[in-house]
Amino acid sequence: MLRAIVLGAGAGGGFPQWNSAGEGCRRARAGDPAARPRTQAGLAVSADGERWVLVNASPDLRQQIAATPALHPRPRPLRNSPIAAVILTGAEVDAIAGLLHLRERHAFDIYAAAATLAVLAANPIFRALDPQLVPRRPLPLDQAFDLCGIRVQAYPVPGKIPLFAEEDGQDPGLTEGEEALGLALSAGGGVLHYIPGCAMMTEALAARLDGADVLLFDGTLFTDEEMLRLGAGPKTGRRMGHMSMRESMAALAPLRIGRRIFTHINNTNPALLADSPERAELAAAGWEVAEDGMEILL
Repeated sequence: MLRAIVLGAGAGGGFPQWNSAGEGCRRARAGDPAARPRTQAGLAVSADGERWVLVNASPDLRQQIAATPALHPRPRPLRNSPIAAVILTGAEVDAIAGLLHLRERHAFDIYAAAATLAVLAANPIFRALDPQLVPRRPLPLDQAFDLCGIRVQAYPVPGKIPLFAEEDGQDPGLTEGEEALGLALSAGGGVLHYIPGCAMMTEALAARLDGADVLLFDGTLFTDEEMLRLGAGPKTGRRMGHMSMRESMAALAPLRIGRRIFTHINNTNPALLADSPERAELAAAGWEVAEDGMEILL
């Protein structure tokens, strides 16, 4: 059986974002129960409840571990952790920065595609993770393998290079290689797909997702021009490498998918508010909105 815990359901910056005075962020800071806070996106999965694999390592990882009893150290030895591995789906800051929280000489493996491993290698700060204890292993694409009793298959989805790798703010265009990955995860039961970033739907991706038992999918923005309209940023969702919820709902509507859950949700997205018309629209289309601590059993 696969047990999955949503460690964080927010996009970069979380919710509320530290420098945002948007309506949703104001309501979240005020403790409004309809505006529940989210940390930055991440997932933990286990087949046996003893060994856990993290999917991405957000800047909020220390807080997420503290909030998740399944990831706490066992009584003995003095220093230990059930975290056995981390899989990275890309090299954006909100996917890799949290690795630095895991630097206290605990042994685990990092799995990532070559492009992401190259980013880690090019940044000497990640040498804080002793390679003798924390080996970096190539993540095969479109080739399933077993990790801690979990069947893992990584595959490319349309995306873009990390923001910090763009040159002079020029649009690098979309790619479908190693920069953005989806994961199919199973442990003897159904299959869960985790795709925290996706710029567009393709026929090949739709065919892959058809029949999924659970889909955790990129829900960064509700509409493509949301941030432009609110004055929160100069880019569309597509320019940032993300489909809008509206696009995703339409593209995925014909597919046979069990649970449909949006994750990686930006602080500007009105669907974060439980009492919003947008949330009602999602519910009517059969979609859920992920929350920190949500558990899924397959």
